[in-house]
Amino acid sequence: MDILTINDTPGQHPRSFYAATAEAPGPYPAAEGAIKADVCVVGGGYGGLSAALHLARQGLDVVLLEASRVGSGASGRNGGQVSTGQRLEQGDLETLVGLDTARVLWDMGSEAVDLVKALIHEDGDGCGWTDGVIHANHRARYGAHSKAHVEHLNSTYGYDKIRFLSRDEIRHEVGSPGYHSGSLDMGSGHLHPLRYAFALARLAEAAGVRMFETSRVTKVDTAAKPRVHTGSAMIEADHLIVALNGYHNNLLPTVSRRVMPINNFIAVTDPLPQDLANSLIPNRYAVADSRFVINYFRLSEDNRMIFGGGESYGYKFPSDLRAKVRGPMLEVFPQLKSAKIDYAWGGTLGITMSRLPHFDRLGPSALSIAGFSGQGVALATLAGKIAAEAIAGQAARFDVINHLPTPRFPGGPKLRTPLLVAAMTWYALRDKF
Repeated sequence: MDILTINDTPGQHPRSFYAATAEAPGPYPAAEGAIKADVCVVGGGYGGLSAALHLARQGLDVVLLEASRVGSGASGRNGGQVSTGQRLEQGDLETLVGLDTARVLWDMGSEAVDLVKALIHEDGDGCGWTDGVIHANHRARYGAHSKAHVEHLNSTYGYDKIRFLSRDEIRHEVGSPGYHSGSLDMGSGHLHPLRYAFALARLAEAAGVRMFETSRVTKVDTAAKPRVHTGSAMIEADHLIVALNGYHNNLLPTVSRRVMPINNFIAVTDPLPQDLANSLIPNRYAVADSRFVINYFRLSEDNRMIFGGGESYGYKFPSDLRAKVRGPMLEVFPQLKSAKIDYAWGGTLGITMSRLPHFDRLGPSALSIAGFSGQGVALATLAGKIAAEAIAGQAARFDVINHLPTPRFPGGPKLRTPLLVAAMTWYALRDKF
């Protein structure tokens, strides 16, 4: 299985609402021949672009390699939600790593959101940033936990941008009878994810990064002087950063054992009438619910419903993506029964067993950043900055993440597909019953 080509055409952004409403930089040439650089970055998503940008601003000569087009992976097809904190709640983190480390991780998560907003502003504020993300509980019994979580963030972390939503309040904010309570985080937000990836690419190019597309890496040598091979080039660098996340394609065993690719799907309706849009999400917040197979949704700037959902039972995308997402969408919003779906697409993200990022030292001069588990818009952006710091000799923050528990998935890559089928079947059934 080649995860880079099983669903996609190399050298093309997938057809999506995002691709139709964003102007791509480049195209950039393919890497050819022998190339030398201070740092080689593999991966043209948020993590790789951020790393390349921050390295170039340190005055280093940086080469970035992308197998397809910059932003063509999960960075250009996700739900666009940019949330504070980590993928695990703070209480769970405290149990897992202790309060002190949990505080460090909270601060990193908050910095990640601020960094995204700062980079958007630097590029010209064209990414459609909107404040506010709702966590919506699809079971009434989850309300007590959400309320305690909000109070814990308020009191222990001094975070006052989040508040609990009662049953009446959440049904005012989300026009669906399926949610019983939740929380609203005004320190989080949402954006146009592909425009954001393109913004990072423009900033990186302006900083002097040498960008190469359609330059798929076939071999990596992580010795003291790393060498990276593509089909037509060999890059020799003093340092290497691999930022591949869900599209790692088992290039590096140490990453593939701990970062599992999974698929998710998004559908976008035609523009909705203003009164209908206002009845669904009147204040234009993004929403993610409490299901294990999460439904996540928001309204676009032109009042389209952007809805992500639907479980996947393998790596090949379903033949009818519109139907795959339409079911969960109508379960949440039956009032969209007559809405036409203009776009539907799939994408692949990388998750870890612990749902914490997986940072790794591949060799004396080589690093990997991956495993953002659905929170990569913010966390991958910060990860790139932290990896750049480590290259510059300031590795304390990299090592905090490097020491987090990210156990191996059982069975290895060969058993990954049947395990994925079993797991997604179980959790989909649990969500329903």
